[in-house]
Amino acid sequence: MARNLYWLVRLAIITIFLLLGCNTQPEQTLQIETQSSATYSNSPINQPAQSPTSRKSPTVTLSPPPTNTPSPKPTESPTLSLTPVDTLTPSITPTPTFDFPDISVNVSNAHCRYGPGKAYLHAADLYEGDHGQVWNRNYASTWLWVRFDKLNYACWVAASLLDIEGDISTISTYFPTLPKSSLYTPPKKVIATRSGDQVIVTWEEVWMTEDDFRGYLIEAKICQNGYMIDVAVHAEKPSYTLLDEQNCEEQSKGRLYAVEKHGYTDSIPIPWP
Repeated sequence: MARNLYWLVRLAIITIFLLLGCNTQPEQTLQIETQSSATYSNSPINQPAQSPTSRKSPTVTLSPPPTNTPSPKPTESPTLSLTPVDTLTPSITPTPTFDFPDISVNVSNAHCRYGPGKAYLHAADLYEGDHGQVWNRNYASTWLWVRFDKLNYACWVAASLLDIEGDISTISTYFPTLPKSSLYTPPKKVIATRSGDQVIVTWEEVWMTEDDFRGYLIEAKICQNGYMIDVAVHAEKPSYTLLDEQNCEEQSKGRLYAVEKHGYTDSIPIPWP
């Protein structure tokens, strides 16, 4: 009994759902048809009907990409040209040019030599009136190193043979090197012995041709009258005696050359006693 009731109730419920479903479908269809007819009535005669679901796509207007307009460069400030301020240049005081004393030969014939003394070789012939300038002197101003106008070199001449214009004491002392000869060797076996105030210097003879041979030269610094003096002596033979006192504080010394007509050999120191 109960079971039959259960199935009756269930059948009733299904029937109700079916009825409800049949009543709902025509309403939807009606709504659709109403909407469709409304759409057709509002459309122009020459315009085709549009389906309810079709929609017109909106027109998209594409804007061109922005153009990057370069920003103007900053205006550079003009370069300033600095006008230098005039600097006052100090005026240069001209240094006075040294005026070498002038000389002229006052004898008819004289010798100009390679050193300050008669012991030195002849360098040039001088005649009365020859003019030149004094460039240097020896310590005692007895010999002057002169550049004569007619020569392209300077040589030594005795001051006693010259007329001098100017103060030769302002001239410096100077001893140039002697012209050198390489044809012969210097003297050998040089010996010096003392006997009181006398110093005897001896050496081995240097062989030369007769045309070349000009003897020997001794340059020495010796003591005389309590003072040290420079002397230059010429010797024809391989021996010479010098007066050398022993009352000076400074030690005497000397050197020896062999001489030929072109110049002087290397010097040899004298072993002073």
